[in-house]
Amino acid sequence: MGLAGKHRFIEGVVQWLSHERPPSPIPMSDYERTRHEIKPGDVILVEGRSRVSDVIKAVTQSCWSHAALYIGRVHEIENPMARQRVKEYFDGQPDVQMIIESELGLGTVVRPLSTYDRDHLRICRPRDLTYSDCQKVIGYAVNRLGTDYDVRQIFDLLRFLFPWLILPRRWRSSLFTSHAGQTTKTVCSTMIAEAFGSIQYPILPLVKRSENHELKIYRRNPKLCTPSDFDYSPYFDIIKYPFMNFANSQPHYRLLPWHKDNGHIH
Repeated sequence: MGLAGKHRFIEGVVQWLSHERPPSPIPMSDYERTRHEIKPGDVILVEGRSRVSDVIKAVTQSCWSHAALYIGRVHEIENPMARQRVKEYFDGQPDVQMIIESELGLGTVVRPLSTYDRDHLRICRPRDLTYSDCQKVIGYAVNRLGTDYDVRQIFDLLRFLFPWLILPRRWRSSLFTSHAGQTTKTVCSTMIAEAFGSIQYPILPLVKRSENHELKIYRRNPKLCTPSDFDYSPYFDIIKYPFMNFANSQPHYRLLPWHKDNGHIH
């Protein structure tokens, strides 16, 4: 297969993996409340609807298949060079709320937060992150704009679509293991983990006890980071806005409009 044929094959695979199911008619999240609550530096988790999302969910045993970094509006980016770079990659109105993400078939891009207005979302807020460090995290992500997605991961993901037991061991996926990808390419969680790693902010560090019984903390390889790690991390606060909110009623859980048949669906 020639180079052009390989490119066509890869493009076909990407298109097939990226195909999305229609969103649920009743969303799990209240997007309007989410967009008013979210702050620059927050990580937003997405329950994706594509084939590649289903594979990532199976691999990580989590409903979260994608992560994006919220960077706010253009005027909220402190560094003028970073603001200009965002403008070069995003031709939108200055008041648009923006995210930076690495996505299959697109690479690292900046898009409006409203891209996910019909998806199940969760905000992960880095606890006690200073304004200065938040801007450094955003600056790192902005500098990654235009970076390609790691194509090697595509074939790793494809292998999960085949029955696990019939594959030879050497063919089984190396996804989320060491040597995952080149430094010039990235996947969604890797880019964000590297951004927080640039300021020494922990996500899920390794904790080991030395021979002297002292606890030591080691940074994980950011290429091993998955979207669910931000959900599990004790250093990120979880913020949820369910699609039906009864927080203003007391006791709110007793007022849920359950169906009369004991609340069960048969």
